[in-house]
Amino acid sequence: MPQLSLPIPNTTPIVRRSASKSAIFASDQDATFHDMKGVSMPTQAAAAFVPSPIFLWRFKVVLFLLWGVFCCKISWDSVMRMSVDLRDLFLYEAFLYYNPLLLVTLTVWLWGVNLWVFSQSWVNYAKVFDLAQSHLTHREIWKCSTWMTIVVPTSMTAYLYLYSHGEVSLAAFQPVLLYAVILMLLISPFDIFYLSSRYFLLRTFWRIVLPSQAITFADFFLADIMTSMSKVFSDLERSTCRMVNRQVATIAWFEADSICGSHSIAIPMVLVFPYLCRFFQCLRQYKDTKEKNCLFNALKYSTAIPVIFLSALKYHVLPENWVGFYRPLWLISSVINSLYSFYWDITRDWDLSILSRVFLFKSPGFLTNLLYGRAWVYYWVLGTNLILRCTWTYKLSAHLRHNYLTVFTITALEIVRRFQWIFFRVENEWNKMTQKQNLELIEAAKEEDRLLGSAAHSV
Repeated sequence: MPQLSLPIPNTTPIVRRSASKSAIFASDQDATFHDMKGVSMPTQAAAAFVPSPIFLWRFKVVLFLLWGVFCCKISWDSVMRMSVDLRDLFLYEAFLYYNPLLLVTLTVWLWGVNLWVFSQSWVNYAKVFDLAQSHLTHREIWKCSTWMTIVVPTSMTAYLYLYSHGEVSLAAFQPVLLYAVILMLLISPFDIFYLSSRYFLLRTFWRIVLPSQAITFADFFLADIMTSMSKVFSDLERSTCRMVNRQVATIAWFEADSICGSHSIAIPMVLVFPYLCRFFQCLRQYKDTKEKNCLFNALKYSTAIPVIFLSALKYHVLPENWVGFYRPLWLISSVINSLYSFYWDITRDWDLSILSRVFLFKSPGFLTNLLYGRAWVYYWVLGTNLILRCTWTYKLSAHLRHNYLTVFTITALEIVRRFQWIFFRVENEWNKMTQKQNLELIEAAKEEDRLLGSAAHSV
């Protein structure tokens, strides 16, 4: 009986094999074909009804929106159950525990946007930060921020609901549980939740606190972001203080002079901590490089210190002394700090003398046409940076922190300003790296030509 064989292209590896192996391959193909014919219809029907990725994404978005509406409805009803005289204080305390985590969530979302833009452009951010190949991309960053967006408001909703319904002990447990889980995830030694990236972050924090070695770009980059989040760290300290002293969901908010009150000396100490870290980083850079710009940069960060401590003095001096002497000094120091920081942004951290390529994507589209080479982008960045640099000192002032909604809005805007700053700062560093590499290649080529010329002359 003649053996059936399938036509095989000449380019396939089977042609180079023996005839027997080719026949065996053909028989295997027949067997596979008959096996496929025997596949049951229900299995094929089930495969045909697998939802598409677009459908799943839309379904998740709908669930996310429904969850957001549900949390808002529960939270609003819970707040309305409180008496009018206690409602504002009740919101103030709830805001104290959850607004730092909400701002961190916003920061993570925007950092994902930064990475997405860099991945679309010609800026190699992984090389700028000296990241490993297993570094988190914008997709992983957005996954983290999505979970944070779900977990933090859910815990806040549970706190509001339980407190308004008289379950005070259960309400007090909600922020404690949330902070404990976040801390355990951050320092967990197990290979879960991006272990290498978490430890890279922790090691960078450690180098910022103790700058005993040469400062890398990632070190002072993260320290700069920490200065924008100084108010976040201050609220984290106050929240942790109340949890440790068992003041959550109590009337301790009335006691401004208590250990965790709004007059605590710990508030300005935590506010100034990121600026001191950045100050000592600049001194360490000067020690390593002997560049005078490092000293001028250190001076910039030192101008934030009087803004913070003069504001804190309001609660520790007589009112007439504050109005007549300390408040004018606070205003003068605020203006100096804001203008100095703005000047440094546009002349040192950024390089606006050339056309920014960060918005020139590899595959040009709507954003490239909207942002690349547009003059309004530079006017917008300069204008918003100046305005937000001036309002930025508001959040450093302890005597203004009772306006918690205003302070939250200004802190969020400062994070947005830093988000804009990142585009031009990282691109500027990438330009410096590429220019340095080009100069090294030119010097190497000149040296090679010189050696070849010397060898030819000797011959």
